[in-house]
Amino acid sequence: MRVGNYKGLGKRLRRNRWLYIFLLIPIAYYIIFKYVPMYGIIIAFKDFRIGLGFGGSRWVGLAQFQRLFASADFYRILRNTLLLNVYALVFGFPVPIIIALLLNEIRLLSFKKIAQSILYLPHFISWVVLAGIFIQMLSPSTGIINVVLKAIGLTPIYFMADSFWWPVMFVLSGIWQGAGWGSIIYLAAISNIDPELYEAARIDGAGKFGQIWNITLPCIKGTVAIMLILRMGSMMDVGFEHIYNLQNPAVFNVADVISTYVYRIGIQGAQYSYTTAVGLFQSIVAFILVVATNRIVRAMGESSLW
Repeated sequence: MRVGNYKGLGKRLRRNRWLYIFLLIPIAYYIIFKYVPMYGIIIAFKDFRIGLGFGGSRWVGLAQFQRLFASADFYRILRNTLLLNVYALVFGFPVPIIIALLLNEIRLLSFKKIAQSILYLPHFISWVVLAGIFIQMLSPSTGIINVVLKAIGLTPIYFMADSFWWPVMFVLSGIWQGAGWGSIIYLAAISNIDPELYEAARIDGAGKFGQIWNITLPCIKGTVAIMLILRMGSMMDVGFEHIYNLQNPAVFNVADVISTYVYRIGIQGAQYSYTTAVGLFQSIVAFILVVATNRIVRAMGESSLW
């Protein structure tokens, strides 16, 4: 690098010093809480004992992974994790886009603000509270849903103890909690669309649906592609608080996933090496899904992460 480039770099650093100082905070966060703990991955290849520590515990190679793939529980939790994420992706991923499109069409500003506040509110409430509300609403004796069913002569349904209805309620509760907040990104993308495009479409005789289909959706497809890639990164993960507060022993066959299995076997059962192997497998598959989705999106000519 030439001397002039060094001088230019120094000037930029001095001019934007406060920005770089603030940038150190998230960098420090990721180094301390994301990268440094990665050293603990080595216990997936050891018979870890707390008293012996990382260095003193015996190496066992791939024994933990062999145990994992030989376990009947592994295929059950893998199936449940993937199925719940597929349901959430198919039914939940489009909802924030639809909400953003609807909010964008509201012209009464006061009503729009009220609607946004109501939609965003569940995101800021703990899953302990949200799950309690949801369970009460679906109670077979006092829940509002079953009260209505009984009022019209139908048999009450114990939604949270039924292997068919529990995944449905899980997906609906996730949509309730996150769809409104997720619409913010799409609203921001929509706000960057040139208004002259809509004006030209109206002159050509396009109605609201035609404007949405031919202008809004094509203009935000890059944002949708990026969000889809990021969503694929969590296909091997189901939010622990969400599922832990909704599951019960009656629906373990469909509700027990990798995160709850790791908590039960690793934390409560103190099998740290085994559950570290589970987590490492989960991370590797998630990484492969992100890379594969990114390549597919890039091959389609859309915006990608890299």
